[in-house]
Amino acid sequence: MDQNDSVNISRRGFIAATAGTAAAITAPLQATAQAATRVEATAAVNVEVNGKPHRLQLDTRTTLLDALREHLHLTGTKKGCDQGQCGACTVLVNGRRINACLSLAVMHEGDRITTIEGLGTPAKLHPMQQAFIKHDGYQCGYCTPGQICSAVAVLTEIDSGVPSHVSADLSARPLLSNDELRERMSGNICRCGAYPNIIAAITEVAGGKA
Repeated sequence: MDQNDSVNISRRGFIAATAGTAAAITAPLQATAQAATRVEATAAVNVEVNGKPHRLQLDTRTTLLDALREHLHLTGTKKGCDQGQCGACTVLVNGRRINACLSLAVMHEGDRITTIEGLGTPAKLHPMQQAFIKHDGYQCGYCTPGQICSAVAVLTEIDSGVPSHVSADLSARPLLSNDELRERMSGNICRCGAYPNIIAAITEVAGGKA
C-alpha cells in the first residue's frame, strides 16, 4: 500500500465517520418531529345545525366547511375556491352570512348554523328557493346553495337597515335597486353568469315580503 492509498483510505474513513455522526445526531430529531406531527389536537364543539344539536370531536384545524361536509354529511354547502373568494360555501351563523371555508369549526361553540338543507325541503321550499327555480337563477347549480343563503341574508340586512357600499341615501327604504343587490351579492360568484336571474329572484321575494 503506497502513501496515496493511505490518504484515500483516511479520506474515506473520515467521510464515513462524519456521515455516521450526522445520522446519529439527526435521527432522534427526526423521530421527535415525526412524533409531534402525529399528535393532533382535538376539541369538542357543540353547535346547532339546522335546528338540531350536535357535539363534534374535531381536529382544531378543521374548518366549518369541512365539519359540515365531512362530519355532518351536509354536502349542500359547496367547496369552491376554499379561499373565501367565490361564496359557494356561504352559510348562516346566528342569522349572518359567512364563508364557511374561512372559519374554524372550534370558533362556533354554541352557535346556530343554517345550511341550504335547513332553509327548506323538497316538500316545503323556502320562498327564495322557489324564486330561484321560477327565474332560473342557476345553471350548473354548484354556486346555488351559497347564492341562496347569501340572498336570504341580504334581505335580512336590508330589513335591518344595513347599508351597502353603493347606498347613496342611507335613509331610503327599501334598498332594493339593482346596484344595491348586485353589490350586496358581489361576494358570490356564478361562473355560469346567471346574475340577472338571481337579482330577479331576490327582487321578487323582497317585493312579496314587503
